[in-house]
Amino acid sequence: MSRLSVLTFLFLSTVASIGLTFWDGNDPGNGMTAAAEKLIKLLDADQKKTAVLEYGNPERLGWHFIPKDERKGLQVKHMTQAQQEAAFLLLKNALSEMGYRKTRQIMELEKVLNEFEEGKGRWARDFERYYFTIFGNPGEDERWGLSVEGHHLSLNFVVDDSQLIGTTPQFFATNPAIVKNANSVGVEVGTRVLDVEETTAFALVQSLTSEQKTQAIIADKALSEIRAAGEPQPPVTEPVGIRYEQLTSEQRALLLKLIDEYINAMPGPVAKQRNDQLHFDGLNQIHFAWAGATEPGIGHYYRVQTPSFLIEFVNTQPDAAGNPANHIHCVWRDLRGDFALAIEE
Repeated sequence: MSRLSVLTFLFLSTVASIGLTFWDGNDPGNGMTAAAEKLIKLLDADQKKTAVLEYGNPERLGWHFIPKDERKGLQVKHMTQAQQEAAFLLLKNALSEMGYRKTRQIMELEKVLNEFEEGKGRWARDFERYYFTIFGNPGEDERWGLSVEGHHLSLNFVVDDSQLIGTTPQFFATNPAIVKNANSVGVEVGTRVLDVEETTAFALVQSLTSEQKTQAIIADKALSEIRAAGEPQPPVTEPVGIRYEQLTSEQRALLLKLIDEYINAMPGPVAKQRNDQLHFDGLNQIHFAWAGATEPGIGHYYRVQTPSFLIEFVNTQPDAAGNPANHIHCVWRDLRGDFALAIEE
């Protein structure tokens, strides 16, 4: 087991020992509210000014995953040990076990970046340079929001009357996508945090016939980035690519497996709601589109779209060690409206 895996396991074990479990059968909003109240009680007056903002603050709709000098919220590095435990307990309640594990691993990859870049980049790579912001007043009858953000991570939630009603934008990224170079921080060569998101998509596109590829492949060159990055609402465009009904049964299974990986980053009730909506919309409404190379190591992009959600994935940039197309950005967005805000017609 790599040191990354060991650290993640130990952290999960520690958090499990001090409180709530991942999903206990109740709406995750209940656990989130209790955990948020606990965190706020541990903050001093100055920290509260940074970590707790009004629900209507425009910063709630501001999100991005690029490195920045400063971000909204209270940085993990500036928390006490007790505050850190409370903050990650809050996040633990907002995600599934898989989603939480990926989040922690993405943070740990900053150590790899720091070593490979040798501190020469503009921004410091630090696994504690992640920020928590609570918007509003967490309580049983209140609407409030949560942002957890930093380099290669942006998670956004809205809780209303102790019900988790908003979970987008949901953004994960990794650099390196696959750890290909030995390092001294203990991350094992071959570590691949966003594995299924890439390998399943490759399996699907490589299984397509020539005729199917003419429908699925929308461009020879990959998009350089996900669309509307940092924008409060997703791009609302007509779906492109190949439809679910035009796939074989094996290909359909791969497409659903790919979608499930994004769905299941969230707690059980949220995952069920997403899956129910997928089937309500109709599986034949799913479109899968590809752009760029269909082999690893060269820039590639895909999109999955239904009437209610949009997935985008891009891998075009080299990693910090220079390995080509080894730097993933991927996102799940709600086409009815991110941040629990309906898109205006």
